[in-house]
Amino acid sequence: MIPSLALVPGEPAGIGPELCVRLVQRPDPSRRLVAFGDPATLQAAAAALSLPLRLLPPDRPATRAGDLPVHEVANAAPVEFGHPDPANARAVTGALQLAAAACRQGRLHGLVTGPVHKAVINQGGIAYTGTTELLARDAGCEVVMMLANDIVRVALVTTHLPLRAVADAITAQALVRCLRIVDAAMRRDFGIERPRLAVLGLNPHAGEDGHLGREELDTIIPVLERLRGEGMQLVGPLPADTAFLPRKLDGFDAVVAMYHDQGLPVLKYSGFEQAVNITLGLPYPRVAVDHGTALDLAGRGIADPSSLFAAAALCTRLAAARANPPS
Repeated sequence: MIPSLALVPGEPAGIGPELCVRLVQRPDPSRRLVAFGDPATLQAAAAALSLPLRLLPPDRPATRAGDLPVHEVANAAPVEFGHPDPANARAVTGALQLAAAACRQGRLHGLVTGPVHKAVINQGGIAYTGTTELLARDAGCEVVMMLANDIVRVALVTTHLPLRAVADAITAQALVRCLRIVDAAMRRDFGIERPRLAVLGLNPHAGEDGHLGREELDTIIPVLERLRGEGMQLVGPLPADTAFLPRKLDGFDAVVAMYHDQGLPVLKYSGFEQAVNITLGLPYPRVAVDHGTALDLAGRGIADPSSLFAAAALCTRLAAARANPPS
């Protein structure tokens, strides 16, 4: 089965549309892409890059470089690259929701998303905390954010919280939920029969036996012991300052970090251009770029498309794995 993937450019004034144009210059026979977005913006991005783009009806397959089937989601206002307009916020979120619905209904097999601008969406009158949260709400399921490159996979127990709120959010329930979702995704989507997860502590030196905080003793260690009893391969809680040493990472399939800036700076330093954002727990694969809208680069033809290329390639593999599970 050749997976059909939804491709959503994201913020129309950012680099997302031109990255999509670059992506379709490299036809891949292992997948089919269907964009959800504004045709005029995609054509403008192609013109800015001096690249060919032939937009097709959504049910017509691409046959050559530059072909892109499109499900039209028209912007409300004209787009000027580098200058986002809150009037287009509803088109941005609408494209995401239409693409996600097609995946939930089985008409498409995975979702690849470009960068959005959260502040502009909120300025457009839509309460928006992030695409991960939007997709989880529409699917009615719990999810985990994981970022990955060729060196390391990092899943997050908490995501976009103020630092002073993180400790209160590290509950036994939240940690169990996260670890179960990560373990299941490693098995189903990545084909790892017995995934081995490194679990970081919350405090410096993983609490140092309670001298630097009790979250490890009171919450994290009891959860790890409980889940180990169910057969999960969990190592930790580990001090975050040494857990990412290469000789330690070699033994793990993923790292579970307690908060955003505990795990992601290391991942981004180790390979930002190839990093992608994966939403674990959805009923379909979703992979996004791991960068922002880069408004200062938009329309100039100099944005690096590596993350979108990596996202599309990984989403293709994950969709194919779900369609052809091991017997």
